[in-house]
Amino acid sequence: MTLEEIRGQDNTMENADRVQSAGAALEELLVAAKKQDYLTVGVYESAKVMNVDPDSVAFCVLATDEEYECDIALQIHFTLIQAFCFDNDINVVRVNDIERLADLVGADGTGEPKDAHCILVTSPSANPWKDPALDKLSLFCEESRSVYDWVPTITLPER
Repeated sequence: MTLEEIRGQDNTMENADRVQSAGAALEELLVAAKKQDYLTVGVYESAKVMNVDPDSVAFCVLATDEEYECDIALQIHFTLIQAFCFDNDINVVRVNDIERLADLVGADGTGEPKDAHCILVTSPSANPWKDPALDKLSLFCEESRSVYDWVPTITLPER
């Protein structure tokens, strides 16, 4: 085994640990933000918040699964949301388990699961919300960008 192969194995294991840690931090962040009523759930609802008060957006989660991969309209929305986030220095991640995200953010007033394709964590501009999980995710996104992974994919921990 060469030194490069050993380093590659170490990087793979280190990357898996980073993704798992980020998944736990994301779950923690979403639960805390939900308690504080700092979540905006849904593509259209998120677009409204981004249009009205972009400074209040602290973090963005885009979610999909195999069923929605070919949904062209959804992919266009994702592209526009990502561009907005990049222009406004908002960290954005992808999650491939939309059902798990929907469980975390809960149901709407009618009991139907919310559209969890886009979730924004917001924070009032007058009194910014600080959360250690948000700091961990920001660091994860920064590290991912340093290796040209502009929209990293996070795996949520198993339940």
